[in-house]
Amino acid sequence: MNIQEIDFSKTLSDDQVYESIMSHYSNLSKEWISHQWNWMNSVYWAFNDHHKYMIVISLIEKTFQFYDQMNISYSYEEYYSKSYLQIEKFSISELCIKLNLPKETVRRKVLELQREGVINRDSRKIVIDRKAFSFVKPKNQIKLSAKYIHLVSKGLNKDKVYLKKITPNMVESIIKKNFTLCWRWFYRMQIPLVIGYNKFMQDLTTFHIWGTICMNQVLNISKHLEQNSNEFPLDHFTTSGIIIDNVGNETGISAMSISEMTQIPRATIIRKCKYLIKEDLIRVNNKKQYVLSSLNFKKILPYQTEVFKFKAKFIRKILNLLVIS
Repeated sequence: MNIQEIDFSKTLSDDQVYESIMSHYSNLSKEWISHQWNWMNSVYWAFNDHHKYMIVISLIEKTFQFYDQMNISYSYEEYYSKSYLQIEKFSISELCIKLNLPKETVRRKVLELQREGVINRDSRKIVIDRKAFSFVKPKNQIKLSAKYIHLVSKGLNKDKVYLKKITPNMVESIIKKNFTLCWRWFYRMQIPLVIGYNKFMQDLTTFHIWGTICMNQVLNISKHLEQNSNEFPLDHFTTSGIIIDNVGNETGISAMSISEMTQIPRATIIRKCKYLIKEDLIRVNNKKQYVLSSLNFKKILPYQTEVFKFKAKFIRKILNLLVIS
């Protein structure tokens, strides 16, 4: 399509998507929390180490950036048909800045990835070997993201700011067709999002555990949310208030259950939960299960606002791509 043929009046702005997400939050919270929880599981399960995965995708994102600058685009099938993934040269300092991690941590994790054969240095090339593709290939994540983007589009349709009617399959298809471009956008959402929570909670494992407690709570009161938003969706502030106010003693989750769901060792979970309790982000109910604290919402709100802005930017780009394709 030529640039002259694009009807820019049908495209979205970041603010339009952000405002719609915030105003339709009761219809979206369950799916978004599930989306992010599945993402964090894939981050941890790849190497049983959150930071190693973040280093690998940071390197891949840099390569996607180079493709974008050179106007090169690979589909999902084309990209993963390669015998290896070549990545741009990187420096430890660059990774430290991007991931907000100490130099000693990044250097140690990079060396471990090299010993495990995930990152290889071949002459002047730095490559991710084909055997490591399973660690970074988003087999299920594209479907989850497509499902969530479709839900957001329905809210935008109701707001009459996005006229195109789409399906999850349409979203999945456009992402796979323009994979290196779209997944660069995805990483540009997820990397700063995770870094923000890491900075707030001092640790990615702690964030993963807190997110699991949060998801459990939302799932337990989803019926209550649906009853309160049968006619009109509830905004982010009202929805979050209901989530906190309806904790009760029946909606908690044990350390053992968190361990089974995330594969994080139970001893680690207990230790990290002590920190979360100390920071008043969670509490223990009468059944010795973990639930969100009543002050959780106030403390986490500034970070959630930034998260939603990153999310709105990613979704806006995908939805606009569907309009102009």
